[in-house]
Amino acid sequence: MFTEYKNLPDHSRVWIYQADREFTQEEIELISAKALLFIDNWTRHGDDLKGSFTIKYSQFLVLAVDEGFNNVSGCSIDSSVHFVQEIEKELNIDLMDKMNISFKDGENINIVKLSDFKKFVDDKKITSNTIVFNNMINTKEDFETKWEVPANESWHKRFLV
Repeated sequence: MFTEYKNLPDHSRVWIYQADREFTQEEIELISAKALLFIDNWTRHGDDLKGSFTIKYSQFLVLAVDEGFNNVSGCSIDSSVHFVQEIEKELNIDLMDKMNISFKDGENINIVKLSDFKKFVDDKKITSNTIVFNNMINTKEDFETKWEVPANESWHKRFLV
């Protein structure tokens, strides 16, 4: 059961999928149409899930579920992963590589492999004040307040020493 993202409560669970490149406008429209259809039919053992999605910076797909309405199950999470894999295949894009790290360079969003991120830190191209994207957060509230933060306020800080 689709609901507008802004109408989901702060405790809603989120999953962040980071693309290895920016989406085109046509791809955003396609992803949006497919996500709407998927979420409208997303269930947990036959019970509707109240969910939504948002796309940020033309590069991040965020799925969300109000677990106060119905909790997700392993099967419902699996179905969302299959949905994302279908998007990957159709658009020839990688949304699941957890070894890609995103950070801002001014207004530009850069995506690098974890090993390159470490090199950027060593070369002082990334500092404690560099804005990074913490894709490991789990709730809408954290997404709104702790997703886009300075590196020293995220798990990325372990690489700053």
